[in-house]
Amino acid sequence: MTATQEKSLAANSKRLAGKLALVTGGSRGIGAAIALRLASEGARVVISYANNKEAADAVVAQIEKLGSKAIAFKANVSSKQDTELLIAEMKKLGKIDILVNNAGIFLGGPLGEANLDQFDQLFSTNVRGVVAITLAALPFIKDGGRIINISSVAARGSTANFGFYSATKAALEALTRCWAQELGKRQITVNAVAPGTTKTDMYEKALPDHVKQEVIAKTALGRVGQPADIADVVAFFASADSRWITGKTIDCDGGLIF
Repeated sequence: MTATQEKSLAANSKRLAGKLALVTGGSRGIGAAIALRLASEGARVVISYANNKEAADAVVAQIEKLGSKAIAFKANVSSKQDTELLIAEMKKLGKIDILVNNAGIFLGGPLGEANLDQFDQLFSTNVRGVVAITLAALPFIKDGGRIINISSVAARGSTANFGFYSATKAALEALTRCWAQELGKRQITVNAVAPGTTKTDMYEKALPDHVKQEVIAKTALGRVGQPADIADVVAFFASADSRWITGKTIDCDGGLIF
């Protein structure tokens, strides 16, 4: 954690004390950073993970070192059964204050080499998964709660080989706008954070070195984003400071020309 981030945490210490948060895909990358940031501000955090129990347990251990409480559950977010079981377990902890729909996958490639299985896989996790967990959680989200969807600047980009992935994130931003209108009567805000290129396992696997350098050259602040950069914006949306913002997407990309 940088000195700037430590100073920010000190200034906003425990804004989320007493809150219960669910972060899907919270075992690694951006999801893990979000879980840790929310916990650092006092929230109890439940994370879901797809396969890597060891990584999930490591995040839980880090959160407990911060003096907060955390639990990890294995759940495929695109599965109605898994999501309902996850929410059933969360009900034992109380009402949900913050839902962060972070779980997602990336698959890319030329259209001529694509197939419907890739399309189905992307939409199953990135869109159906968000819908499934939100529908299961909604009756147990407190009035005045927060739903935060993790999108991507790719939702509004026009990058070759990103078509299916970009479409999933565009769908997610549409859901964000519409759900905000529907849930406003309960004072639940719904917003999205759209990362640019961010240093995660997905980033390391998806982009060759020359493309990584090209991305940095197209970024105003001259570097690749870090998961903590995204987590800071999510923490803002999770807090009372964002009370008058809903239905919006914030690009968190360092000024990337995508």
